[in-house]
Amino acid sequence: MWVTGPLPSRYDLHQPPGSEPVSPARLRPLTPQEWSPQLSEALSAAYRPTKPKHPVPPRDPAAPKGLNAIGVLAHHPDVTIAFNHLITHALYFTTISVRQRELLILRVAHLRDAQYEWAQHVYQAGLVGITADEMAQVRVGPDAEGWPPLERALLSAADELVSGARIQDGTYAVLSEELDAQQLMDVVFTVGAYEVFAMAMRTFDVELDGDLQRYA
Repeated sequence: MWVTGPLPSRYDLHQPPGSEPVSPARLRPLTPQEWSPQLSEALSAAYRPTKPKHPVPPRDPAAPKGLNAIGVLAHHPDVTIAFNHLITHALYFTTISVRQRELLILRVAHLRDAQYEWAQHVYQAGLVGITADEMAQVRVGPDAEGWPPLERALLSAADELVSGARIQDGTYAVLSEELDAQQLMDVVFTVGAYEVFAMAMRTFDVELDGDLQRYA
């Protein structure tokens, strides 16, 4: 999910400093006042899901809000609402741990050179206890020293899915020793969802918001 802080009101014309959308080269981010009512309602509901399996981050006015990303995606509310169902599952209802999820997303962002996705999930990863040193090791990949076998296999799975759309037998064997069928599927669909997000951010040249730049 691209929202990391509380969503602004569609009718709040006074956004806090550093949160104003910045115009990218290809599609201008729509301001919250330009979003369709259906999109605003769907995103608000997604940000506060009912009975999530994983904790919802506390409201923090200083948290990055991802307005440039949402503003670009707001050009197509129907596809954005549909995609958001998958992202909401990955964030709040996945059967893998939040740490495992963030390691996968960070690796996808690195492999795709998706700066926007990386910055958002440096913030998200920090919320779940992943350290700056570990994030640096994610960039190195599964061959970096110190990864336990399962996390090494998760990073390998991300590499293999991004490069060949298939988790190879050796990696799958390690994963399947500790993960059940639903968890294995969540690994695949988490990588896939954030592959799509990386494609969108890069294709539409979505620029970092002011409140995300410190995490890039």
